[in-house]
Amino acid sequence: MSEITGIQALPPVLPAEVRNGGKEAKQAYAAALGFERMLVKQLTKSLTDSSAVGAGEDGKGGSPAAYREMISDGIADAITNAGGIGLAEDLYKQVRPEDAR
Repeated sequence: MSEITGIQALPPVLPAEVRNGGKEAKQAYAAALGFERMLVKQLTKSLTDSSAVGAGEDGKGGSPAAYREMISDGIADAITNAGGIGLAEDLYKQVRPEDAR
């Protein structure tokens, strides 16, 4: 699964301009959500990498990289599906300014 297409579906509550904007508006918003998810994943990846999830005091014995990747994916999905951090809506308004009236 690519970073941009990581969003499985649009969230249940869409901004009015997206709901009323048709197919292109929904595609643009989905792309903006995908970018937001990618950014959130990168931020959480650096968090999980630096904390060495499950590591002892010596920094050894942490979870394998694959599990840390899964944690980053899960956190990014949860944040994005719960409404995100607001970046997607701002990006959408920049890409489709005619809808943001």
